[in-house]
Amino acid sequence: MRRILLALLLCCGLSEGQQAVAPVAGEPANLGAMKARLIQYHACTEPDCYVPQMERQAELASRFLKQSVAAAQPKDKLALVLDIDETSLSNWTVELHDDFGYIHNDSDWCIALHCSPAIPSTLRLFHEATKAGVAVFFITGRPEGQRADTAANLKAEGFDHWQELYLRPADHPKSQTTIEFKSGERAKIVAQGYRIVLNVGDQLSDLQGEPQAEHSVKLPNPFYLIP
Repeated sequence: MRRILLALLLCCGLSEGQQAVAPVAGEPANLGAMKARLIQYHACTEPDCYVPQMERQAELASRFLKQSVAAAQPKDKLALVLDIDETSLSNWTVELHDDFGYIHNDSDWCIALHCSPAIPSTLRLFHEATKAGVAVFFITGRPEGQRADTAANLKAEGFDHWQELYLRPADHPKSQTTIEFKSGERAKIVAQGYRIVLNVGDQLSDLQGEPQAEHSVKLPNPFYLIP
């Protein structure tokens, strides 16, 4: 009987004296394990990894842009709306340094030093739009006080000749949501006679609310959430 029990234990991958561990039902994923998984996701090059997914979504956005340009009438004023953080510029170095937590001083330091590199797939989309005569508008949740540093970082990374850069004003209502702010800025663009043919962002809150773009493309970002 003892031999039979030992064989069963070895068959199941357990040594004698070791017991199977029953998992906790409904327990959330371990935070440490999830952080390690996010780091691997960002670094790997398989189709389901971060950079390939970014490239595929940018290709989708490019197809939408080409379709809109091809169908436009001479009188049409076409616009592309881009978010900045994790859409146009990458803050990965700071995110990794801060262990996926948001440390205000570190974020401000990075912005002041213009340390965020361009996201290549979005930069290509930007130049495709400007070459086709599509006006590009940036809408970001960064505060107005960071306008000069944000503009300098964008230009240093190759984003030039955009139409406008919208940041949160200092006197914005504290209860204003990201959706309310960004949709309100899109309304200003539409009021100038533009058709927003494409809106690209890494958060759903970049894309939701009225007025909507004719096409909206969500980029991957499992690293943080802005509701």
